[in-house]
Amino acid sequence: MFRTIKDIDFAGKKVLIRVDFNVPLDANLNITDDTRIRMAVPTIKHIIDNKGRAIIMSHLGRPKGEKVDKYSLKSVVARLSELLEKPVAFAENCIGEIANEAVSKMKDGDVTLLENLRFHKEEEKNNPEFSKALASLGDIFVSDAFGTAHRAHASTAGIADTLPAYAGFLMEKEIKYLSKVLTAPERPFVAVMGGAKVSDKITVIENLLDKVDTLLVGGGMAYTFHKAVGHNIGKSLCEHDKLDLALKVIEKAKTLGKKFLFTLDVITAAEIKEGIATETFGCDNIPEDKMGLDIGPKTIEEFSAELKKAKTVLWNGPMGVFEVKPFDNGTRAIAELLATLDATTVVGGGDSVAAIEQMGAADKITHVSTGGGACLEFLEGKTLPGIEIFSQPIK
Repeated sequence: MFRTIKDIDFAGKKVLIRVDFNVPLDANLNITDDTRIRMAVPTIKHIIDNKGRAIIMSHLGRPKGEKVDKYSLKSVVARLSELLEKPVAFAENCIGEIANEAVSKMKDGDVTLLENLRFHKEEEKNNPEFSKALASLGDIFVSDAFGTAHRAHASTAGIADTLPAYAGFLMEKEIKYLSKVLTAPERPFVAVMGGAKVSDKITVIENLLDKVDTLLVGGGMAYTFHKAVGHNIGKSLCEHDKLDLALKVIEKAKTLGKKFLFTLDVITAAEIKEGIATETFGCDNIPEDKMGLDIGPKTIEEFSAELKKAKTVLWNGPMGVFEVKPFDNGTRAIAELLATLDATTVVGGGDSVAAIEQMGAADKITHVSTGGGACLEFLEGKTLPGIEIFSQPIK
């Protein structure tokens, strides 16, 4: 079991909250997608509604330890104030006199946003003194930033050496659904893996093979499996140094008695270009001058048949180069199907989350993970430093 914000009385307490406000901004520093801010609101509201003092920490962009104006979290203040329906104070540093003074002025129910943590190089180095400087601002630490939970940074892990750590609502939801997928899925359990490279997902695939009933592989990574079994893949993406590993995965699936399916046919073109002429070929015989860029109709049909039987579905990685039409069809078909299933559906990984949101299906998915790298490492079975802190003894 792990500690959550439902386990504590916040009245009168200064609460340091690590969120993920790493939102996209346009050239005029306007927020173009406020999803990450909206997802943190329930945790912040719970704390201030229970008379806690919410001191919010986040990073934005990659300033590399330097103060860079375009990465200032000041850009987030107005939108956060709107969502919380109350004023949000802003401290122009996250430690030191400026931060201390801002916190000292707070009353119960107030909200203060600290400046970008990564303006200090000590943040990503998990510097103990920087961790203590952050911790000195609060009485309790709450993390709601699953997307950074795989990083042992000062604000995600180091701070818990000083303050008791609790999971926010978003963090709790991430852990709940990803843990259920790995430890107690309702069956049949079908995983769909896509994306470009086998090397990015091989540990996840190996970990999932012990747990799934069926594993479906699409996207660029499928061509390494095809090449491994002797198929002609033309100019398709292939990791030639992973062919032996691909064969071992196929053999492991057979040994475990798991259904392991990769693409039957693909949409091909001579290059990745919007509107280019395409042809459909079986995956065993792609012409030398063509590359596979999306799953074909037979593959969509086969994958759909397996997914319709499922009671639990995990999807990680797109089925093709979905950013470029017409190579978005396979990814769209999987997204649209998942939205109709009577099953627990979990989507993780940056590209597949982007695809599901782009296609307007996010609100019909049981859980859309906010963490790319963190989601992958969790599914690999790794212990994440930003999650381990919730079960460590309180010092």
